[in-house]
Amino acid sequence: MTPSTLKWKSRWLYDRTCLKHREFTGSIQNYAGTVQAIRGVDFQLHKGETLAIVGESGSGKTVTSRAIMRLLSQSATINEGKIDFMGQDLRNLSDKQMEKIRGSQIAMIFQDPMTSLNPVWTIGNQIAEAVSLHTDKKGKAARDRAKELLELVGINEPEKRLKQYPHELSGGMRQRVMIAIALACEPKLLIADEPTTALDVTIQAQILELMQELKKKLGMGIIMITHDLGVVASMCDYIAVMYAGEIVEYGTTDDIFYNPKHEYTKGLLRSIPKFHEKDYSRLVPIDGQPVDLLNPPKGCGFAPRCASCMKICLEVKPEKNYYGGVHYARCLLQQKEDFLKNSGKGEV
Repeated sequence: MTPSTLKWKSRWLYDRTCLKHREFTGSIQNYAGTVQAIRGVDFQLHKGETLAIVGESGSGKTVTSRAIMRLLSQSATINEGKIDFMGQDLRNLSDKQMEKIRGSQIAMIFQDPMTSLNPVWTIGNQIAEAVSLHTDKKGKAARDRAKELLELVGINEPEKRLKQYPHELSGGMRQRVMIAIALACEPKLLIADEPTTALDVTIQAQILELMQELKKKLGMGIIMITHDLGVVASMCDYIAVMYAGEIVEYGTTDDIFYNPKHEYTKGLLRSIPKFHEKDYSRLVPIDGQPVDLLNPPKGCGFAPRCASCMKICLEVKPEKNYYGGVHYARCLLQQKEDFLKNSGKGEV
């Protein structure tokens, strides 16, 4: 391979990389003490790819996404790590520099459109404001762009909807408006925080299909925040399973669904209703309560709830163990099973 070919290849790899989250650690101060909300989160996303971050409520998903946007509360502190977006560390940017990136290059669809949209502004004014802030389009040009965006996200009678207020739209339409605002400047990275929450199954499917179409059309990277593995099965390229502020397992969608390694991942998969089976099996819940991040466990965060927990799991924090490609898990039980299998001593 010639030096020029090497240079071209390295540039192509660099250009594809949209976001790198490197050993990111953050905490939140409250009246009870310091909550260790993010503990060494590490992932990478390329343009045109979709990453799902899944886990129970309180696992650190939303804090991770808000950290990328630099929208954490004043009580939150980023202790260490790096957020590399298109070659620049977002942690080192000033507020003014971040304002230029937020909305134009990185956009976010928030969890509840009814509380995220301004109830006393028309839909047209809210979309036009996003356009005016980040582009040179003002007045009528911004209004025309707002109409184009409503058409893009599949809203009928866009001219009529521009004059309406959020309470006059259905939940699905409000969510489409949020997507329209997020896409106003055709961002390189879209973060969707529970974009299908409180929507019926039909509207859920429409929203997910719309996001897929827009990803292909605009070539952007998407981070999907959700607690529902079933929602991301057909949409995402990679899945990061979070628990207690850590990514306990990471891999392609096939890796996670067909070859799960961590006991927490297996528990999440068991909780998905299996309507395709003749004999409907009872859902198996994960026993216990999420860990208290004011005082996280010394070893594996999931150990207190794990039915297969070993004594060492309570004392030693597991390292990453790779299973081919990008697939890894932090599970001492799985490492023990792999060791016994490879040494020919059979199962645990």
